[in-house]
Amino acid sequence: MKQERIDASQLELTEKVVSIKRVTKVVKGGRNFRFTALVVVGDGKGHVGAGLGKATEIPEAIRKGKEDAAKKLITVAMDENESVTHDVIGKFGSASVLLKKAPDGTGVIAGGPARAVIEMAGIKNIRTKSLGSNNKQNVVLATIEGLKEIKTPEAVAKLRGKSVDEIVG
Repeated sequence: MKQERIDASQLELTEKVVSIKRVTKVVKGGRNFRFTALVVVGDGKGHVGAGLGKATEIPEAIRKGKEDAAKKLITVAMDENESVTHDVIGKFGSASVLLKKAPDGTGVIAGGPARAVIEMAGIKNIRTKSLGSNNKQNVVLATIEGLKEIKTPEAVAKLRGKSVDEIVG
């Protein structure tokens, strides 16, 4: 399913820094220190993106990460309970994240990196389980891959040439 481009300038995006790492490169004159920041941005209304920023200063790395995330925004399909429309497993590298539909009042049941993505997307009721690798970057990207795969019942009905009632049952 092809994602259409979303204009980030029209959305009020909030950011959440998932991780900041200090990276060292050993050169002839000593060590070079740099920072990488993994940033998740979203509007809380179904748009979310993740980006990586690298710089010699932490604030600059965060700013670059936010810009990168704004370029990679996706739209998330949600149901009337502000949950996902169906269960799905998102995979990225060796990290897998199981996203399960939840009834109203469940809240967000998710680990750190997956929680950041889900909260930024505006999902209020969901159960998740991180499977495989627990690398923060891969878990964030696996969560986004899972959210990308979610389809609305209307979209599935249109693909199959059936009515929504036949799909939902």
